[in-house]
Amino acid sequence: MTNLPAISSGLPDMGSSLLRVAGALVVVIALFLGGVWLFRNWQRLGLRRGAAPKLSVLEVKSLGQRQALYVVGYEQQRLLIASSTAGLTLLSHLPAADEAPPEAAPKMSFAEAFQHVLARKS
Repeated sequence: MTNLPAISSGLPDMGSSLLRVAGALVVVIALFLGGVWLFRNWQRLGLRRGAAPKLSVLEVKSLGQRQALYVVGYEQQRLLIASSTAGLTLLSHLPAADEAPPEAAPKMSFAEAFQHVLARKS
């Protein structure tokens, strides 16, 4: 009997090839999902590292279906803003939260003050 040399087929093992392809697919999908998450949360991540936001809505009072009053703070300022279907209107600058209101100011109800602002605009 003659010994024939073993013939090696140049093909890689099927199991290891399948494992490498599946691993590469998992890495690509993980990179894609990580990129999507980073894209959606980019602004939120930037706010955490930076300074506190200067603009904030301090209070909201709904006046109906599409009307509302907002007290908005920006740095040391406070503003009273009305929102309606026509848009936004600055009603008044409010004193800062740490300032006491002046004693000489006449006491008016909100309705009277609102009418006064509306009369001043027209």
